[in-house]
Amino acid sequence: MNTLQLKWNDLADVKRELALRDWFPGTSGNLSIKVDDESFLVTASGKDKRKETAEDFLLVDARGSAIDGFAGKPSAETLLHVEVYGKTNAGCSLHVHTVDNNVISELYGEEGEVTFTGQEIIKAFGIWEENASVTVPIIPNYANIPQLAAEFGKYVSADAGAVLIRNHGITVWGRDAFEAKKFLEAYEFLFSWHIKLLMLKGR
Repeated sequence: MNTLQLKWNDLADVKRELALRDWFPGTSGNLSIKVDDESFLVTASGKDKRKETAEDFLLVDARGSAIDGFAGKPSAETLLHVEVYGKTNAGCSLHVHTVDNNVISELYGEEGEVTFTGQEIIKAFGIWEENASVTVPIIPNYANIPQLAAEFGKYVSADAGAVLIRNHGITVWGRDAFEAKKFLEAYEFLFSWHIKLLMLKGR
């Protein structure tokens, strides 16, 4: 099995798991995985990501332009993935819209970031200190995708990370598909936990 097929299978596995969590409402979200230094696979625009077809992903070049031989058009936010692969050694990037991540981004949007402290699941990010903290930046939801990508790119430097887009979702990246999915699950846990805590406290 060649590299392209292996990467396709890895991304399809992630898409299947996230679909089971119902994290792709209304065809939202986009996923990508690096194939080599010159190309990556990205989800096709407008597809129901709960379905599995031979046209789920397209191969695009390092600038995000579709490579001949693949049907459909790349996801509208492909340029965010371009930022990730162009600035880091990440191998996978995941973007989902959930109710929880949208609520968190609205609650803390004016502050430009949200910090979580003392939650055990923070260890998923490789942070093992007692009472550890993790902070996620929140950027405006620019309708102009090149402008959105440029703002997003300001927070992309490490091989793993995350950025919330206000009322738009979260983009998480990691060194491979397993790490990116692990981080996404951990962030979504933190968002859900925090919202429930605020509700119980009567905020």
